[in-house]
Amino acid sequence: MSTVLEFLSPSAKSVSNEAAHLTRPLTVALAGNPNAGKTSLFNALTGLRQKVANYPGVTVERKEGLWMLSPDEQPARLIDLPGLYSLDATSIDEQIARDVLLGRAVSLDSPDVIIVTVDATNLERNLYLVTQLIEAGRPIVVALTMIDLAERSKTEIDVEKMARALGVPVVAVVAKQRRGLNELAQVVTKAATSTPPKTNWRLSEEMEEELAKLASDVYESRDAAMRDLYSEDFPAEAEKREAIKLVRGRLTQTNPQWWQEPLMARYQWIETVVAEAVCKNCGEERPSITDRIDALVTHRFFGPLILAVVMLVVFQTIFSWANLPMNLIDKGFGSLGDIIRAHMPAGLLTDLLVDGVIAGVGGVLVFLPQILLLFFFISLLEDSGYMARAAFLMDRLMRAVGLHGKAFMPLLSSFACAIPGIMATRTIENPKDRFATIMIAPFMSCSARLPVYTLMIAAFFSGRKFFGILSVGALIILAMYLLGISVAIVVAWILKHTILKAPPPPLVLELPPYRVPNLINIAHTMRTRAGLFVKRAGTVILAISILLWALVTFPRTDTKRSVNQESIAAQRVSNAGAPQANETMGQENSSESASASETSEQIQNSFAGRLGRFIEPAIAPLGFDWKMGIGLISSFAARETLVSTFSIVYNVGPDGDENSPSLIDAVRNARRPDGSPAWTPLVALSMMVFFVLACQCMSTVAIVRRETNSWRWPLFMVGYMLVLAYIGSFITYQGGRLLGFS
Repeated sequence: MSTVLEFLSPSAKSVSNEAAHLTRPLTVALAGNPNAGKTSLFNALTGLRQKVANYPGVTVERKEGLWMLSPDEQPARLIDLPGLYSLDATSIDEQIARDVLLGRAVSLDSPDVIIVTVDATNLERNLYLVTQLIEAGRPIVVALTMIDLAERSKTEIDVEKMARALGVPVVAVVAKQRRGLNELAQVVTKAATSTPPKTNWRLSEEMEEELAKLASDVYESRDAAMRDLYSEDFPAEAEKREAIKLVRGRLTQTNPQWWQEPLMARYQWIETVVAEAVCKNCGEERPSITDRIDALVTHRFFGPLILAVVMLVVFQTIFSWANLPMNLIDKGFGSLGDIIRAHMPAGLLTDLLVDGVIAGVGGVLVFLPQILLLFFFISLLEDSGYMARAAFLMDRLMRAVGLHGKAFMPLLSSFACAIPGIMATRTIENPKDRFATIMIAPFMSCSARLPVYTLMIAAFFSGRKFFGILSVGALIILAMYLLGISVAIVVAWILKHTILKAPPPPLVLELPPYRVPNLINIAHTMRTRAGLFVKRAGTVILAISILLWALVTFPRTDTKRSVNQESIAAQRVSNAGAPQANETMGQENSSESASASETSEQIQNSFAGRLGRFIEPAIAPLGFDWKMGIGLISSFAARETLVSTFSIVYNVGPDGDENSPSLIDAVRNARRPDGSPAWTPLVALSMMVFFVLACQCMSTVAIVRRETNSWRWPLFMVGYMLVLAYIGSFITYQGGRLLGFS
């Protein structure tokens, strides 16, 4: 400990005195390369004292937490920055991290201390960021992570020698074992009042002479002169700007490669530091466990097969495990609505609470199991190191349509639900690649479309076989999935060659060593993502739910008395001469029939019903009538609501589902005003094609709005998908009619 602290200012006061003189909580930035253990360290230092927000003006997340440096002091503000390899930032998240580290961020305090996580198993590359921060004159502390993995691989690191060679404090930490965390807290507290480190490497003799001249003439130090000399922009001050122009001109004539000198000097110095403090393969030299696993996992033939199995397990698990909790949540909100109806007088307020507020909130929370399961598996794959291998294996296929290899997981996740799939695009660095992935994610046939497919197939294709062997229904569902995938590929290619045009995205990523996933990190990720989902999507979805409720509720139609009388009279005629038991049962059935008829009459005369009649001329070429139009409108709340809407419109009752015989019969027997069937196999196929291609989900729209931080992209997505759905449905219906199908 004494060796680590000897680089700190000898004039620093005691820990208690330092804390007493601070005018604000200590601000500590946590930076480092991706996959260097930064998130694990952040979670270990802050525990549950975390919050997530966006950086000012952008959608990149900022994680902050309170770090208790010692029991008797005020906690420090710990900021977990996006990962970056160097201060030469390219992506938005790297630029934000750079600006915070250099004190340029808007509305954010300049950090008092910077903790740089350095992977002990990959020192040469991780230390490059450290050299740049030393050059920038920032107060830093190196947290040497993955030290346990380095020890297992027979790599011995002398922390004291490394600290002396770097000129900054170095603390070995293992987050999941809480090893070195107390020492790190003490070092960070003292580093807040220490003198920033200075560079210990030198450039060529000619370059050093130029820097010395700049420092003596117009700059306060050599490092300040070097920062401006190698900056992309010229200094704002006229004297410095002219001096830099002259020096750059002279260097370009005498040494055309002068731009590369700092890069070479930093790496040469890093090699010296590593050679002095590290002994690699001190024991028996043999291939590491990671190398042996990668020989199979990244194999040209076996790698894709293993990936297919892993993704199949993940997809099937998300699809199946979420059913029970989703049903419980759905039933829970349904029971809550029943309780409110039982304890409140009938009226608009009760309808608003039950059908608007509770139904809206339930519609959001029902997705939580899928969200939690998705990010459980994403965290599991990322923590273990396999996610990078999956992106590596899929890069060639994704690049063929202009997408990034990391788009594979979000698109796969969208087969369960587009919402978590869109949220998973945050792993894609390039904004254009990310937006292109978001724009095509809804084409993946999610689980919410299955009730629509099931109803259509049960009504018109049930029991039919192709060549007497293959089920026509199974082939149709497979065709719907393939149609969505095919259209997504075409749209992705078009987007990447037009409005989101960009060079073919190279996949540059580190293949980290395999590790045992940290369950605490996984739990933190699941909790954070669940909270963000509810917070970000809940308000928008709730508002739209209340709006849709109003559309089917107003204007109110007083049809209860007439409908009841007609239904009871009809039932009495049908029960004439029947026993008393049948009469009682008939009265119950007539009551249910009256309720269904009353609801149907209300929805026909509501704003939604009028809107259905209004859009009927537009959807008629697709084979749809006004009742189907109401289903299309209401299904914007959630795709599967089409089934419950049809249950009401066709007098089946709100409890009808896609497997309800009464609903299936009602769909089959529905008639148009001229007596012709409203539904035919061709109309059913047209409806399925429409649902494959249209963005009929307000939850997805809300998430796209939040993820892109603009209404332009979700409106564009809804618009172009609606056009494609209309064209696809039109071709299906009109083409089928031309071919003689009905």
